[in-house]
Amino acid sequence: MTKFSLPGIPGELEWKNTPLDWQVEHGNNLTIVAGEHTDWFIDPAGNYVKDNAPGALFAPPDASFLLSARVTVDFASTFDAGVLQLRGRDDLWAKLCFEYSPQGQPMIVSVVTRGVSDDCNSVPIEGQEIYLRIARSIPTIAFHYSRDGRYWHLVRYFTLGKLDNLRVGFSSQSPTGQKCRAVFSEISYRPGTLKDNRNGE
Repeated sequence: MTKFSLPGIPGELEWKNTPLDWQVEHGNNLTIVAGEHTDWFIDPAGNYVKDNAPGALFAPPDASFLLSARVTVDFASTFDAGVLQLRGRDDLWAKLCFEYSPQGQPMIVSVVTRGVSDDCNSVPIEGQEIYLRIARSIPTIAFHYSRDGRYWHLVRYFTLGKLDNLRVGFSSQSPTGQKCRAVFSEISYRPGTLKDNRNGE
């Protein structure tokens, strides 16, 4: 599987599931095109299990870190999304999504999976781009979103417990559609923690 690097990301990225298309442009802009019926989700009712969405993942060298990006999505079908992802193993992971809702509205959505997925729709967003961020400080993880990349709002605060093989990165998905193009720009990684996970500073 192809490995590649991005400026500012401390490690090679490797694909978990092959995208329909991908490219790196203008320094560190990463485009991921997910193919049809691609998703990462384990339905708690047991009716639906998918683990075929393409993700470009790397192993963070720091126990505590912040990973953020401006995410732009060409929404076409329900649940199309651009995603920031953490993955410990196939049944232990979490994702922060900029996703197209069944109501035809872009939204912030978070999914935490510990055996089965806990899915939560959060805030409707106008437009096709938003900033997403993961803040990890052992043993906790915080998801945030921002409209301007400066003032951050808490989406979810949780733990996945002990993670021996953590990988993080970027993903696109199209669970009900033919494809979904997501562009990740202004990508930033830095070691360290926030002063306050709840206000995002």
